[in-house]
Amino acid sequence: MYIIIFLAIILVPILWAISIFNGLVRLRNRRENAFADIDVQLRQRHDLVPQLVETVKGYSSHEKEILIRVSEARSAAMNAKSVDDKIMAEQQLTNVLAGLRVQVEAYPDLKANTNFLRLQEELGDIENKLSASRRFFNGATTEYNNAVETFPGNIVAGFGNFKREIFFDLGKDNRERMEEPPVVKF
Repeated sequence: MYIIIFLAIILVPILWAISIFNGLVRLRNRRENAFADIDVQLRQRHDLVPQLVETVKGYSSHEKEILIRVSEARSAAMNAKSVDDKIMAEQQLTNVLAGLRVQVEAYPDLKANTNFLRLQEELGDIENKLSASRRFFNGATTEYNNAVETFPGNIVAGFGNFKREIFFDLGKDNRERMEEPPVVKF
């Protein structure tokens, strides 16, 4: 009888810790899988950007600075290694692509070009898919961070080297831009 009680006192906390640890592993893997989905969309975006840049170059050969910045941002995004570095590089690429879109507004002929319109539609589609993938990734990150930071998971997380992870957000520059009221011109 005492052996059963003794084993229960020892086994229950061990099984509980194992259960929490396995849950944290599942959440971490879910987050990594969510980022892998983002990576697929980013690869398509990276493949599309050079085509878009070449199309714009034909119309705006004197606007090289923005095109160089797009190419550099794409290269940095493709060469980023860690999830955190990729997030920061992709935020920069998003900012530069927004600048390219503004630049394109100055070229009415370009906006009517069939190739450009197709590329712009594809880029818009990829951006929408990226947005959905980012939301899923951020949801997985929230769930993981909650498990890592709340009791009793934080105890097991400390022993298992689980740590809080960052979100895929707008970035400081985009957030400030989003807080500004839109400018409407007629």
